Amino acid sequence: MPHISYTSRTFDLLVVGDANPDVVLGPLDGPLAFGQREQLVDTGLLTLGGSAAIMACGAARLGLKVAFAGRVGDDEAGRFVTAALTARGVDTGALRIDPDLSTPLSVVVTRGDGDRAILTASGTLSATGPDDVPTQLLGDCRHVHAASYFLLPRLAGALPALFRTAHEHGATTSLDTNDDPAGKWDTGDPDGFAAVLAATDVLLPNAREARALAGLPEDTSLDEAARLLALRGPLVAVKDGADGALAHDGRTVLRTRGIPARPLDTVGAGDSFDAGFVAAVLAGRATTGALELASACGALSTRAFGGTPAQATWDEAHDALRGAAESP
Repeated sequence: MPHISYTSRTFDLLVVGDANPDVVLGPLDGPLAFGQREQLVDTGLLTLGGSAAIMACGAARLGLKVAFAGRVGDDEAGRFVTAALTARGVDTGALRIDPDLSTPLSVVVTRGDGDRAILTASGTLSATGPDDVPTQLLGDCRHVHAASYFLLPRLAGALPALFRTAHEHGATTSLDTNDDPAGKWDTGDPDGFAAVLAATDVLLPNAREARALAGLPEDTSLDEAARLLALRGPLVAVKDGADGALAHDGRTVLRTRGIPARPLDTVGAGDSFDAGFVAAVLAGRATTGALELASACGALSTRAFGGTPAQATWDEAHDALRGAAESP
């Protein structure tokens, strides 16, 4: 368990964003076929999905007191999400039930090389907004994390104000934008993404996202992408798969190597990394230590199919780090 110095606040972490069931199928050998063809894969799983929800579960697994704010539908999928979050120790008192829109649903098709395709029916995502985040919660937590920026347009527009309110109450903030389904990565609006970065303490992209968010080609140095983003406000911690991770504060870059793993499924690994990084920072770890713990959490989450079944405990993450340090 992390040695967290608790304050009088009820929660260590408030996570804001998306929550939905994931149907994970794979691995698929070859392209997805249409023409009413049926393709067989080895595994199928119904599990909790959504970047924010997976991160919240990972943080709770690491010992943090976690609350979740978002929106689901009044349907079986919404009840599944609520039960899954609750079973993993996440407080769902601020999870709003929408009487009109359906709960989002994603189908994840994996490949043997670790890549995946994701199909998402957005449901309540378009309606999720600032009114789904109780002001009281912003003042009753130590840290606020938001996810899936491009999937949640109403919430995205309100994030600068929500993060500033969190700061006014003494909380820190982090953001994982995840992918932009439109492929535009439209971050030039001074009232949009730039304002979010100015109010974000830690930005948590993967390597591809970091380059896209910085407006740079895919062959650009990852260090340069992280540096440019860090100059806009946050500490930038970048997930780079088997190559580990790096952090940049605009002046100095820090790196950690990847934790050896034989992944069954990489769905949610980045969200588990986010949970590890935030948990480590709240436990008083310096950036290098936070990167190391986050990398261990990301690697260990790939031991099973789906984003949450194999998430690491605090002790498991440290055992993995000790094992990696002892290996040649």
